[in-house]
Amino acid sequence: MSFNSIEICAGAGGQALGLELAGFDHASLIEIDAHACQTLRINRPHWNITEGDLHCYSAEKWKGIELLAGGVPCPPFSKAGKQLGSQDERDLFPEAIRLVSECKPQAIMLENVRGLLDPIFSEYREKIIDDLKKLGYIAEWRLLHASNFGVPQLRPRVVFVALKKGVAEYFNWPEFTSPPPTVGEALFDLIVENGWVGAEQWRERACEIAPTLVGGSKKHGGPDLGPTRAKKAWASIGVDGMGIADTAPEKDFIGMPRLTVRMTARIQGFPDQWQFSGKKTAAYRQIGNAFPPPVACAVGSQITAALDAAARPKLKRA
Repeated sequence: MSFNSIEICAGAGGQALGLELAGFDHASLIEIDAHACQTLRINRPHWNITEGDLHCYSAEKWKGIELLAGGVPCPPFSKAGKQLGSQDERDLFPEAIRLVSECKPQAIMLENVRGLLDPIFSEYREKIIDDLKKLGYIAEWRLLHASNFGVPQLRPRVVFVALKKGVAEYFNWPEFTSPPPTVGEALFDLIVENGWVGAEQWRERACEIAPTLVGGSKKHGGPDLGPTRAKKAWASIGVDGMGIADTAPEKDFIGMPRLTVRMTARIQGFPDQWQFSGKKTAAYRQIGNAFPPPVACAVGSQITAALDAAARPKLKRA
């Protein structure tokens, strides 16, 4: 059985790709960033992509669709920011609820940063659950770690799933799919591309999963691997986090290598064939802000299983 979805704040397609692997056909995707939209078009030219502001988007034509998904902006809830929540103009949860009321999907899946689970946002979370309860949904927030789904980085993400009552009883959260490789294991073939003689020694040092990749915002400068604490964590496994490299280390390179855009994409769980539009900074921001496809696939697969199970009695009665 096939299911359809619409995705808001689609970014570079991490969640969309994962949901596609879970069995969803995307009827519509909306994203405001031009580079991210081009990334989606390059990789999936058949997807229906709208480039624009979510406030101007209507979901009326998608009434009854199986899933509304998305990754609404993180800065309103991130500890790296001021955690202004509903007072932040970038808070798009209200828009997501508006769209739910317009298209009344069978299921909803939204993701955000770990900071959304902080006590300061307890009333905010409850309000969203209450708003959706009035629309006929049973909802829950859950903290998931990407490393539990084969992604070689910690990356804790808050995932919000809401389902109509007839579907919710069949839904179970994914818990674990596969252990992650270490950074050295995940990136060795890429780090040794130019014949770096220190690659074997580096692989032994990079014997842990990565710290969480961060994409940053357009308000900041060029790409790097995060604030000081993150850079120290990267350095502990032999990676220079001060920037992103254009190529793998040369044969006689000495020191800690920097990651390339392709390496960061693999750390985020993207397949190697997924291409990113724009120059290095734009491409890395798309990757760093993405939802790892394997995590999206794991949650999405549980949603498709619930939708399928809920539909079976109807088929029998027919």
